[in-house]
Amino acid sequence: MASNTPNSPRQKMINLMYLVFIAMLALNVSSEVLDGFELVEEGLLRSVKASTQHNDRIFGNLETYYQTNPEKTGIWYERGAVVKAKTDSLFNYIQELKTRIVVKADGEDGNPEHLKHPDDLNAAYDVMFERGQNDAAKLKADIDVYRQHVASLVSAPSIKNIIESNLSTEPSGKAKENKQTWEESMFWQMPVAASVTLLTKLQNDIRYAEGEVLSDLLKNVDIEDFRVNKIDAFVIPETQVVMRGGAYRANIVLSAQDSTQRPKIYVNGKQLPDEANGQYVAGAGSTGTFQLNGYIEMPRGDGSFSRHDFTSQYFVVEPSATIAPVWMNVLYAGIANEIRIAVPGVAGQNVSASISNGTLTHKGNDIWVATPRYGSDAVITVMARMTGGHTQEMAKNTFRVRQLPDPTAYLNITNPDGNKVRYKGGTPLAKAALVSVEMLNAAIDDGILDQPFTVLRFELQKFDSMGFAMTTSSDGARFSQQQKDVIRGMQRGQTLLIRGIVVRGPDGIERTLNAPMEIRIN
Repeated sequence: MASNTPNSPRQKMINLMYLVFIAMLALNVSSEVLDGFELVEEGLLRSVKASTQHNDRIFGNLETYYQTNPEKTGIWYERGAVVKAKTDSLFNYIQELKTRIVVKADGEDGNPEHLKHPDDLNAAYDVMFERGQNDAAKLKADIDVYRQHVASLVSAPSIKNIIESNLSTEPSGKAKENKQTWEESMFWQMPVAASVTLLTKLQNDIRYAEGEVLSDLLKNVDIEDFRVNKIDAFVIPETQVVMRGGAYRANIVLSAQDSTQRPKIYVNGKQLPDEANGQYVAGAGSTGTFQLNGYIEMPRGDGSFSRHDFTSQYFVVEPSATIAPVWMNVLYAGIANEIRIAVPGVAGQNVSASISNGTLTHKGNDIWVATPRYGSDAVITVMARMTGGHTQEMAKNTFRVRQLPDPTAYLNITNPDGNKVRYKGGTPLAKAALVSVEMLNAAIDDGILDQPFTVLRFELQKFDSMGFAMTTSSDGARFSQQQKDVIRGMQRGQTLLIRGIVVRGPDGIERTLNAPMEIRIN
């Protein structure tokens, strides 16, 4: 069986066809999806910043203890220094990759935090695979080495499992189905916005791993020998953005603690069980923004407790993918057009939208109904109420407004199986079946739209043996008695024409169909 690797001749041909298709799709990449990546990126950057500050504080404590008593704390400080150096090296390498990808897409002044071309599908691949040194393979190898090193320094099996899972370079189940490597699933045909966000998540994961290792090393120092005048509570989430159906997990810790004393942790009014070891888990069954409020009670020597409050939040977003043909960015005038409007990370009740031409109403969930007027394009603007109460514009999209296309005339015929079918002419039809039909129908029936039209009138035309046409008129949409008589007098092999069909659409516009229906009597 031929291999489907990016370098095989067969895959090169497939890639060429796929790139053409992707190029067409890229002309209309959903702004909601790109805005969703921007929202996730902002949340991850905040988490990275908080984790970096937290880790620097822990390493600072290790350094202070080492300066005070180097003989006792030397081994823990040296291990911490190695972890910090390895973490900074890998973190900075990933930052360099992000910058190179953005520069490839946006030019020399490209900034990973301010993307100009977030939908560029080539930049990540060009940087990670086509520089002659295969940075994707190097990144995977560096992550594997780092994961093995930091996991070996953590004593708690649960924390070790989290680190190994977060930094795993095993391809996902979907990637294995597609016969992709980890590198290909991360950067193959991935828009710049997604690539940058994935790399930022890796940075967040290694900062998390660094923090867990440094915290574990700090526990090995007998902190009773040192005076602690401030204890801070921290919420360290695995991630702040959760897909619906997943779970939000966060470690709630103190920056310094006595291993002989177990603090009491309260989250949203409920105490965490001791066996949770400070890990909070919440199901993510619905989308939106969720608050995390609580406090930690630390026992004092006199039996009393000191209280340390904390607050955080996490976002649950809908798993989504957008597949949008370029030529379908169209609304039809005078009818209800259903469209989906959603903002990743924002609950539906906090999303509003308006239209510049016509009306736009909320039907339910993420479905809205737009009814534009013919004559000008329609601009739909989406707003979202963010955390803190302020309203922010999330997207603005222009739709072409078109009149409904002409419908197709048809007859409701009962086939030999007893089922109703739409007969549109061109094939032989039994005279008995035609006689049983009472009226002519018309509708747009193209697999996308199914809009019925009202038939106002039509003519039935037959030709005699001399070639002269005989025309009879309908009774509205119904066959007139005169037309019925003409049909009954038809012989096998003769042809009828239904022509001059005038209809009125749901938009209220009357139109005459150009194409007649030809019926040959069987």
